[in-house]
Amino acid sequence: MTSRVAAPLAGIAAGSMTLGVAEILALLMQRADAAGGTPSPLLAVGGGFVDRTPAWLKDFAVSTFGTNDKIALFVGMGLTLLIACAILGVVATRSRQLGLGLFALVGIVGSAAVLNRPGSAAFDAVPTVVGTLAGLAVLAWLARGAARAAAGAGAGADEDSASGALSRRGVLAWGSGLSVLGATGMYVGRTMGNAQQAVQVARERVTEQLAQSRVGANWPAQVTIPSDADFKIEGLAPYVSPNDNFYRIDTALTVPQVDPATWSIRVHGLVDQEIEMTYDELLDQELIQTAVTLTCVSNTVGGDLIGNAVWTGWPIRELLARAGVQAGADMVLSTSTDGWTAGTPLEVLTDDRDAILAVLMNDEPMPAQHGFPVRMVVPGLYGYVSATKWVVDLKVTSFADDEGYWTPRGWTAKGPIKVESRIDVPRVNDTVQAGTAVIAGVAWDQHTGIEKVEVQVDDGDWQVAELSGEVSVDTWRQWRLEWAAAAGAHTVTVRATNQDGETQTREEASPAPSGATGWHSINVTVA
Repeated sequence: MTSRVAAPLAGIAAGSMTLGVAEILALLMQRADAAGGTPSPLLAVGGGFVDRTPAWLKDFAVSTFGTNDKIALFVGMGLTLLIACAILGVVATRSRQLGLGLFALVGIVGSAAVLNRPGSAAFDAVPTVVGTLAGLAVLAWLARGAARAAAGAGAGADEDSASGALSRRGVLAWGSGLSVLGATGMYVGRTMGNAQQAVQVARERVTEQLAQSRVGANWPAQVTIPSDADFKIEGLAPYVSPNDNFYRIDTALTVPQVDPATWSIRVHGLVDQEIEMTYDELLDQELIQTAVTLTCVSNTVGGDLIGNAVWTGWPIRELLARAGVQAGADMVLSTSTDGWTAGTPLEVLTDDRDAILAVLMNDEPMPAQHGFPVRMVVPGLYGYVSATKWVVDLKVTSFADDEGYWTPRGWTAKGPIKVESRIDVPRVNDTVQAGTAVIAGVAWDQHTGIEKVEVQVDDGDWQVAELSGEVSVDTWRQWRLEWAAAAGAHTVTVRATNQDGETQTREEASPAPSGATGWHSINVTVA
């Protein structure tokens, strides 16, 4: 049994040491502003996979794992690497040259993934190359011992003095130890960086700066949220989504840690003059505060990939006006510090809606996972074409000449929001008491607004629900309906109508390629 374990363990230990060494070196190369490439092979390979994800697979991942999609990806990568390395250990035990050659090929693929990341330089591949060399040395040594163990030689010896090969016990001991050591290196490399701590300090500094600076003294007019905007029903999504519960969907496998002291945004392309603005210069502008609901295009009917917040920032139209937009432009291609892009129609960034470069979220400096120090917030569009986090670049261009990250992957180019509604109370398959019960939820159609919500129980007539007070057409509205619940099984359905008179379609469609449609229905039991 030990000889059977020795061969795959040799490969696992080699792979673990490769990634452990590479991640430690990547940590040492880490820059606090997260600029440049991705020296971590784990992140580079994962990022390359995400970049090549077709629309149907992204839709499946988000609908299945929700905001845990990145954890699921890393678990899947880990299992795949574990199996692959075990196989390579068996191959190397039987044929040293073939096994080492295939292992080196895997290292080359990892290096290529690193070099293909946005902003990469040749030096970014050093951790992967050094890690691969360390892994090759471990594999050659352990596979030699595993081959000897498989042949039945020296079962009780720790080492053969003549050949220098480990015994099977030695392979198991060293293989296990090196596997743990490599895994520890991976953990340290992925979690012990100083960039996260630096950003936390920077966020605290921004809070003090805003309190003491001219921006603090001339704070923008506060968004007034009337008491009737939130019914405060247990189980119903609150009007304002707390920062730590706000959904997060993006392609960043780890949250970029951007120092505002080094951050700047560049405006170029079809403009009269290029502009570059620092974070301090942005804070010095006449900021505004606005309530806006953001929605992910991957949100399914009745899904929770939607949230509402009060944002503070500077209108993007003001920045574009300073640059001077030239004729022929109809799109702004925004770019994140990690290379992700979104193509936003120029008209929605230059009209009177509150499309902003946001610096605060619910009166706090932007959380790192939501785009600190600066992100885009644009009412009326799904996030994949508008809500760029960690934004550093705005290129004024056209849809004919450029496209955002998700467009060539099968999603539509402009991504306007669709009128939708959701039932929050009761939940699916809940049991409620007979008598007067409350049905409640939210409805949205950002930058158009909600005019009416109707509820149907079983095959009965549509009943008009009570709407909460409207704060802005750019946010969702809560709704509620008192229901005379009779004993038995029931189906509850909701639909909304926007302020243009368009009623939510019954036709069901999946999120790809332009957002899900259909009526949200739930089954409940009345006891």
